[in-house]
Amino acid sequence: MGTRLADKIKRVMTPKEISDIDVIIPIPETSVTSAPCVAAVLKKKFVQGFVKNRYVFRTFIMPGQTQRKQGVKRKLNAMNEEFAGKNVLLIDDSIVRGTTAREIVAMAREAGAKKVYFASCAPPVTHAHIYGIDLASPNELVAHDHGQDRAIEEIARYVGADRVIFQDLQDLKTACSEAVVLKTAPYEQLDFEVGVFCGDYVTPVDEGYFQHLEEVRGETRKLKVLEKARQAVANGSLNQEEVDIVANGVKVTANGDVVPATSSYEQSHTNGDNKRRRRSREEGTPPKDRMDISLHNYRDFPAS
Repeated sequence: MGTRLADKIKRVMTPKEISDIDVIIPIPETSVTSAPCVAAVLKKKFVQGFVKNRYVFRTFIMPGQTQRKQGVKRKLNAMNEEFAGKNVLLIDDSIVRGTTAREIVAMAREAGAKKVYFASCAPPVTHAHIYGIDLASPNELVAHDHGQDRAIEEIARYVGADRVIFQDLQDLKTACSEAVVLKTAPYEQLDFEVGVFCGDYVTPVDEGYFQHLEEVRGETRKLKVLEKARQAVANGSLNQEEVDIVANGVKVTANGDVVPATSSYEQSHTNGDNKRRRRSREEGTPPKDRMDISLHNYRDFPAS
């Protein structure tokens, strides 16, 4: 994978840019295996420039943008001596929302790097994952812009890098095939689930499924927006939108966006579920008869 990424770097970067690279630095830990291969092909020095805090959760699946940004800063620390006065090529496993990449590039520049290039071992993530990993809403993906793939140059500007390079999808599939069919040539091209990179999923997807996902995500965001508005009330720092939210509640649009409700019906419809949940917690849920033989549930069975 790293070898093929290095070949892509040689194709898209100019000889002058490549010759100016001083060091190749991986973003620990997932790119540590690919970065040395990139360094070997480009004939550049490989160094570990970041110290990782192993007790911080994966940042790309943290629920809020603020939490993700804080998580990156807690997770990684740049070693100034590896960056100061150098042109660095950073290698990461992927770019999802761009939050992590943006913070990492900023860290490299704060540590003294002159130029920062950023290479991803994965192709641009442009579509939602539908098989159990809630990566992000498509509108939150840095490579997805309202249904159109965002230009690589625009992504580079967003993350603050001098250049961003992505692995080609075909190269990724070929590299994985080579790893699976080891020591056999020619390598058999295997098929993989790559829907997040191209929208071509291995199973049929109903037309309304993605809208349903956005509505589910919107329900989760709705609770966060309501809680934020309540905190603003407590702090006395409401803006006009938060005033509308406190007055009327919120609603979720068909696209999953959370906006202030505009009618009493929407307010009651929005807040009804929360009231029912609160009432259920206050009243408690009576125990039900169930086939559970654990000792602490033996009283759930009716007396014979």
